[in-house]
Amino acid sequence: MKKYLTKRNILLSLLLAFIVMQFFPIDKTNPPVELENDFIKLTEPPTEIAANMKTMCYDCHSHESRYPWYTNIAPFSWRIKSHIDNGRKHLNFSLWGNYSDKKRVHKLEECIDMTTKHWMPTLDYKLMHGRLSDEKYSEMAKFFKKIKIQKPITQNFDYLLGSFRKKN
Repeated sequence: MKKYLTKRNILLSLLLAFIVMQFFPIDKTNPPVELENDFIKLTEPPTEIAANMKTMCYDCHSHESRYPWYTNIAPFSWRIKSHIDNGRKHLNFSLWGNYSDKKRVHKLEECIDMTTKHWMPTLDYKLMHGRLSDEKYSEMAKFFKKIKIQKPITQNFDYLLGSFRKKN
């Protein structure tokens, strides 16, 4: 039994497993992007915030994911694909226009929380792509807060104006 558990056999088994993994690639096809539903198109953030979002958020939270060279290597590709699938499921900036007002406010609260606490992007993404400065995180959080406040005020104004019109 011990003669089968040599370092050489263990390394060969690991190499064989690694080679077999390469026969199970991930699907890198992005769903089509409908610009009329895109967060950046709808909210018109300042250019720098839009660029930061495209760089740091859109890879996992949109239909515009970019797949670097190392996504051709399993098992790294599987982990990255899992991050992208989970990110899109939780928040998809490409589908922002399809979200209800209530869901948008909730997602903006989460964005504020994530940027304020520097929880996004994930640590492994930051290690591979760099991270935002504290100032850029702060600017993004302020922008999310601004959007969150704008919509309810507009809704309340329209509601009040509508009830005023009905009375007159």
